[in-house]
Amino acid sequence: MFTLVLVLVASYLLGSIPFGYLAGRTAGIDIRKAGSGNIGATNVVRVLGKRYGYPVFVLDFLKGLGGVKISIAIATAMRPEWGSLEMFGVLAAASSVIGHSFPPWLNFRGGKGVATSAGALFGLMPVATLIGVAIWMLVFWFTRYVSVASVAAAVALPLVIFIMTRPDQSEGNALFYSSVGIAAVVIWQHRSNLSRLMHGREPRFNRK
Repeated sequence: MFTLVLVLVASYLLGSIPFGYLAGRTAGIDIRKAGSGNIGATNVVRVLGKRYGYPVFVLDFLKGLGGVKISIAIATAMRPEWGSLEMFGVLAAASSVIGHSFPPWLNFRGGKGVATSAGALFGLMPVATLIGVAIWMLVFWFTRYVSVASVAAAVALPLVIFIMTRPDQSEGNALFYSSVGIAAVVIWQHRSNLSRLMHGREPRFNRK
């Protein structure tokens, strides 16, 4: 039980590091009061440009990936009597995404969770995650909406994982259900974007 608590707390705290907010402070602004007000990489790119936005995306991605890998390493070292190493990775993936989306340092108002979700799932199923990234890129290319691409990838990824894992395997089921939970968090965090889409007010990224 101690190993489980340690994994959940460590991955949550790692996921809760608000790199977008810190990038804004480095540039001399509060990113929560600029653009869409979100601390994610997309808003950082819009407000501060690629110089700040791209590193934020990479760091948010590494939060999810690091949370999974560190948690598996902790479980390996402590050798818990119950649960597989992959199960601890699955729990860490969900916890890191929750930490990013609901960080205690910012009154539990964080980012959308896309980059951190991608990193966490990449640590568990890299091939499925790369397929999800391809879906994101394809949808974004045709629509120029980051929110639409993110929601589409979030919905598609659990289906990809279900197809690629055996339904009768407990670890495959854990991966599938965790991806469904992560997708639910991502979609919930995009509810304001979906509302703006319905009213025709969601901004696009212009082609260059």
